[in-house]
Amino acid sequence: MTVTVYLELHDPSLSAEIAALPWQVWFRTWIAMVEPNQDKAYEVTLRLTTDAEIQILNRQYRDRDTPTDVLAFATRDQTLPLPSEEPEYLGDIVISAETAQRQATAGNHPLLTEVSWLACHGLLHLLGWDHPDEAHLNRMLVQQARCLETVGLTPPLLD
Repeated sequence: MTVTVYLELHDPSLSAEIAALPWQVWFRTWIAMVEPNQDKAYEVTLRLTTDAEIQILNRQYRDRDTPTDVLAFATRDQTLPLPSEEPEYLGDIVISAETAQRQATAGNHPLLTEVSWLACHGLLHLLGWDHPDEAHLNRMLVQQARCLETVGLTPPLLD
């Protein structure tokens, strides 16, 4: 399996440490944990941005005029078969670095942990996971924790 992550940094406050994280390796590992087809190539965009930009997107696509931590814009359509040699573009994950920093501070864990947690959450959404109720949310959070642990990260403590 190959995974290409297109990293877009649109928040000047982000450190080079966040940009240098092994996103391709992590996403490939996380996809392998939940995707049955291991012989595919995948692409995804990870955009780290500001509260102002994510608020615009949240208002435009979710009718919520407030910043949020992560948005996922899935492009997967199982009804349209792709040629096997073509990579599947899963979609875009947009994370507010400012909200991630506040949540990391409130949770008393590093920004790296929060951003990776949110990236994994967004990726699961791109792969079809959702949390319409408490049971599905808990299942998703458990999977996120497993994903982070698999790449050597400590998941944030959940309330």
